[in-house]
Amino acid sequence: MGFYVKAKNVNIYVEDLNPECKKTILFLHGWPANLNLFEYQFDKLPQLGYRCIGIDTRGFGKSDKPFYGYDYNTLSDDVRAVVEALGLRDFTLAGHSTGGAIAVRYMGRHKGYGVSKLVLIAAAAPSLIKRPNFPYGIDEKTVLQMIEDTYNDRPQMLRNFGDRFFFQHTSQAFSDWFFQLGLQAAGWATAAIARTWINEVLFADMGAINVPTLIIHGIHDKVVPFQLAEVQHRMIRNSMLVPFKYSGHGSFYDEKDEFNGLLVRFTER
Repeated sequence: MGFYVKAKNVNIYVEDLNPECKKTILFLHGWPANLNLFEYQFDKLPQLGYRCIGIDTRGFGKSDKPFYGYDYNTLSDDVRAVVEALGLRDFTLAGHSTGGAIAVRYMGRHKGYGVSKLVLIAAAAPSLIKRPNFPYGIDEKTVLQMIEDTYNDRPQMLRNFGDRFFFQHTSQAFSDWFFQLGLQAAGWATAAIARTWINEVLFADMGAINVPTLIIHGIHDKVVPFQLAEVQHRMIRNSMLVPFKYSGHGSFYDEKDEFNGLLVRFTER
């Protein structure tokens, strides 16, 4: 069922599948989509006795789209509001790409409130862009170009991004579906999140993670380079890195059966 949770005067849209089940996974989607990115997890995992909760990040999907509030602190506060509203305890937090970055900030800022296990999926952490003391990630000018393209021709930017997202062949219909997810966001939110990649880092938050952590990353990822997963593995105590050999940025679809199986095994360990 879908409903709204109030967070700092913003309505955050939530889907809660199988709320009567004890085993809970809270999913945080990546840019520039929404919770429907995890459709192929929501199809399967509830059949296996899981409660699956998806959140539309503010500015995306069905959530409110204010002009401000796209920094990692505010985005992680939104997650905390949902966790408290639903009374979640002892749950697995799974974040993809920017959702992974928000999850990392949640672990630092909110001391992992309620989280028993963490799953980082192609996470944009500790920094998506290369910095003077951090040679990994992508060039800042690449992000600045994406921001400019968002303001000039967002549909074309989304098409270009979608073409780099998956490693496996997808049908034209699937490509169109993925494109529509991006169109449901606000242009200003799409640009603001990209600006946050430039403005913020998550090094201190990474050191605060103290729950078992699964790192899933496609070796062919053209959005968040695989090297970032190796950095995460080194920085997070009690972490396990599983490279997905036939995946790009969207391992949850590129290798969905392997992905779903691994997620289940990790949460039940």
